[in-house]
Amino acid sequence: MAADHVMKHHALAGEQVVKALRSRHFEACYCATKAEALQKALSYIPEGSTVGWGGSVSVEEIGLKDAVRGPQYHAIDRDAVTDPAEKTRLMKQCLSADVFLMGTNALSQDGELVNIDGTGNRVAALCFGPDSVIVIAGINKLAPTLEAAVARARSWASPINAARFNPDTPCAKTGLCGNCRSASCICNQIVITRNCRPAGRIKVIVVGEELGY
Repeated sequence: MAADHVMKHHALAGEQVVKALRSRHFEACYCATKAEALQKALSYIPEGSTVGWGGSVSVEEIGLKDAVRGPQYHAIDRDAVTDPAEKTRLMKQCLSADVFLMGTNALSQDGELVNIDGTGNRVAALCFGPDSVIVIAGINKLAPTLEAAVARARSWASPINAARFNPDTPCAKTGLCGNCRSASCICNQIVITRNCRPAGRIKVIVVGEELGY
């Protein structure tokens, strides 16, 4: 458990970014813990919903993937298959899911989401398709400005994800962004979501714990 002054700081910062997100027409809330975030996320998902997700560590860390694999939902479980063609088919199917789950690579204090994708399935669903998108954002994703959020996504999150996916890219080998044009590049789409339209379609849960990268 984090020290009281750390938890207070996270709550204050979290509430400020929630206000900024709401001013941009996102539905947003702050949850102090992963357990609270899980319950809040589930409150956004009606029983019987078809639920898909992107490759999100944050969604997994709060237990949300396991929760929506339950009998009251219809999970489009891309993680349950190993065949590349079948995985691609499920990723496409996620674009018409009732609910899409994802993390975010960075979040500016002014309430803008920054996401970088290799294939583009995650940002595609964020932009259009599913009626509801739930974004899980650990407090470590906060950046003071939009420029800092983009820098965080490119120089921190992307090299770590490259190491996780093990592609043949400079950042996977050095830990530093090489601004590459590699065929294996995981930074092919950079999406800044500055407003939510229609209002409330994207729900952002800011969590007072570190999640993902």
